[in-house]
Amino acid sequence: MTGLITRRIAIAGSIGAASLLVLRVPAFATPTEMAGAVAEFTGNASVQRGARVKLDLPPLVENGNSVSVTVRADSPMTDQDHVRAIAIFTERNPQPNVITARLGPRAGRAFLNTRIRLATSQKVIAVAGFSDGSFWSDQVDVIVTLAACVE
Repeated sequence: MTGLITRRIAIAGSIGAASLLVLRVPAFATPTEMAGAVAEFTGNASVQRGARVKLDLPPLVENGNSVSVTVRADSPMTDQDHVRAIAIFTERNPQPNVITARLGPRAGRAFLNTRIRLATSQKVIAVAGFSDGSFWSDQVDVIVTLAACVE
């Protein structure tokens, strides 16, 4: 009887240890998932890279737990010509869509300044949707020395 209880305890303990190992493996989004998130944000419209959107993010980040990000979009922010939304996407965080900010002409300027977490070195993309239906983007490849989002 004592051998049977010991065997049960050993089996239960090994199952518990194996499940902890599985839970510790960080889950990252993929570039394909990021592209899907961008396509969902734009409604599958084409995204142009250019001077209308500027993503300010350091290319080398010491600590991924708090990374300063600024997105500026070139728009007069009038009723006829304004930015409707700005979104930030990452290819290696657990979720590819980091933030979406909705704007309107009363915002005064198309500007987003926030802090995000970065799980590891990756590409970060900012996409702005304009009132004329166009979408513009900018991207930065970031090297992260101390990863975040892995717990």
